[in-house]
Amino acid sequence: MQCRRLIYEGVVLQKTPLDALHRRLGARMVEFAGYEMPLQYQGIIAEHLACRTGAALFDVSHMGQVEIADAARFERLVPGDITGLKPGRQRYTLLLNEAGGIIDDLMVANLGLHLQLVLNAGRKEIDVAHIRGHGLNVVTHFDRALLAVQGPKAVDAVPEAAGLKFMDVVELVIAGIPCIVSRSGYTGEDGFEIGCAGTNGEDLAELLLARGATPAGLGARDSLRLEAGLCLYGNDIGEETSPVAAGLGFALSKKRREAGHFIGAAAVNAALADGTPKTLVGIRLDGRAPARAHAEIRVNGELVGEVTSGCFSPSLNAPIALGYVRSDLAAPGTKLDLIVRDKPLPGVVVTLPFIPHNYSR
Repeated sequence: MQCRRLIYEGVVLQKTPLDALHRRLGARMVEFAGYEMPLQYQGIIAEHLACRTGAALFDVSHMGQVEIADAARFERLVPGDITGLKPGRQRYTLLLNEAGGIIDDLMVANLGLHLQLVLNAGRKEIDVAHIRGHGLNVVTHFDRALLAVQGPKAVDAVPEAAGLKFMDVVELVIAGIPCIVSRSGYTGEDGFEIGCAGTNGEDLAELLLARGATPAGLGARDSLRLEAGLCLYGNDIGEETSPVAAGLGFALSKKRREAGHFIGAAAVNAALADGTPKTLVGIRLDGRAPARAHAEIRVNGELVGEVTSGCFSPSLNAPIALGYVRSDLAAPGTKLDLIVRDKPLPGVVVTLPFIPHNYSR
């Protein structure tokens, strides 16, 4: 049993600084991005609803935390306005390749003396190599803990950060633990992401749980982000994906696009000018059965797209999905069939997000 937990497809899995705590809490552990991670504790639906109505605590220490000192040079790798990012603020941006495909989506914070980046777990080594390949020095902190407290009562668990607004980031001391705290997250709810030394991660997590947060795993994190219409790297976006097709135009700075001084700028501008053959849409299905990734999307029997993410929405009590369809079929109200076990399930294109965002503005 121990060997099955530690080795996945011949690879020894890594553990986060909260591994022992997860096991004490009775988490069901699974492989994710090369790590042993908690899928659930008491159940995905219960943890999902705890986030929507209260506060949930997620271990996201598998993600990559790195520092970069040269904002101007880093800005050449992304379409976002990085040099204009004020100290104490954070921004969502994209690492792009020359074809305008997405190497990774990430958060960038200006901490004054340096930028802090939070990278997707499965891409962090690729990202660091890409950034260093363009002459930048990258200081990695892959041994740090990163905790996400999400939900309308998240501020009760982190009162020290009550004064922050959405996408603010600050260095704080919480119960004697030095932390970097941003008011952000991946659920569509208000909340905070808190980085600290790995040796302090378990103590910080226990404090947040004692303040009322419910432990939650990857299962709830996925259903929450899907309801919020947020993309998952490797499912909804990847190196072949245009940010225009993925609906990530908000991450494409107009000033940067006009200047064109970033990798992939020509491809991005062409996609904005000419459109893309396919577009990511939200789909709400009839009935109760969900459609999972790679399910075919058809209209009048014709293949027009593919599901990239799907689940049963606990908040809507209905199945939902994200998927790419032909761009002429992307308008809300368009009726589609999603093929599940060789049977067509009726669905309709809806406006994203499925659940309104509740960020603290």
